[in-house]
Amino acid sequence: MKTALYWESYKDKIKCLLCPHFCIITAGSSGLCKVRKNIDGELVSTIFGEATSIALDPVEKKPLYHFYPGSKILSAGTNGCNFSCQFCQNWEISQNSDSGRQDISAAELINTALKARALGIAYTYNEPFVWFEFVLETAQKAKKAGLKNVLVTNGYVNRAPLRELLPFIDAMNIDLKAFKESFYKNICNGGVEAVKNTIKESFKQCHIELTNLLIPSLNDTEKELQDMAEWIASISPDIPVHLSRYFPYHKMTTGATTEKSLLNARAILSKALRYVYLGNTNIEGSGLTRCHKCNKPIADRTGYSFRSLNLVKGKCGYCGNPVYGKY
Repeated sequence: MKTALYWESYKDKIKCLLCPHFCIITAGSSGLCKVRKNIDGELVSTIFGEATSIALDPVEKKPLYHFYPGSKILSAGTNGCNFSCQFCQNWEISQNSDSGRQDISAAELINTALKARALGIAYTYNEPFVWFEFVLETAQKAKKAGLKNVLVTNGYVNRAPLRELLPFIDAMNIDLKAFKESFYKNICNGGVEAVKNTIKESFKQCHIELTNLLIPSLNDTEKELQDMAEWIASISPDIPVHLSRYFPYHKMTTGATTEKSLLNARAILSKALRYVYLGNTNIEGSGLTRCHKCNKPIADRTGYSFRSLNLVKGKCGYCGNPVYGKY
């Protein structure tokens, strides 16, 4: 355990200032994330230096397609999340305050990444912002060791902690789960505006890619997809978007997304955005990158494996046009 950052005393309780929930936490209780607890009038992180999962992954699995493609990255996660998405694929750890964690220090995690010759460390599996104190310490030290830091996040965080962490973050994959407040409120127990703020703020300082899990009848109307694409393009049409195929999981029983719906969504987004990919599917061309200038295929992915077709030092090998990303 470690004293948490971003909180204040509130009458005889504690008010957490990390995310837009602003949880008011009574003595002995935890916030909505389940891992920030009021102990004797002090807010404590109950997951500092403890991980549920550590694995060496392709960076494409995060998913990040335009960030040092073909690299390996050390992934680490723990318990807790400030959302409670009905379709969560990692609910056993994200919605649990304690599920078989192992002790891990920042130094041990960094040494593991260095020995594996990994690109860096990805804070993932659960919501990394609720692991804030450990992620901040580790990211600072990892940066000094020459490693990259990656967040796979729902983006639901307040501006002050985001700005404190961002200088040490090299890339983020942010879930933009829908483009309407009602979805976030009813399905995720959150809000879309804070996520949009995180996307805008983060794009100024690091590489970002977005993921949208397409769920039939809930976030897949043509109007919503058009609005989302136009808003993303207003920040940059270069931001890659991963449209992921939904399957029933956890508490959600809605039928799976059809491949036709996935292809239709990609067509809508591609009118405004240059790089739109399809995930959780074997559709041919789902991981193909085309040069947005000459339209020739320059890179492809099969599963999580990367293959350069004619991507040369971050540029199209045919016409020399720059391709968004880090290479």
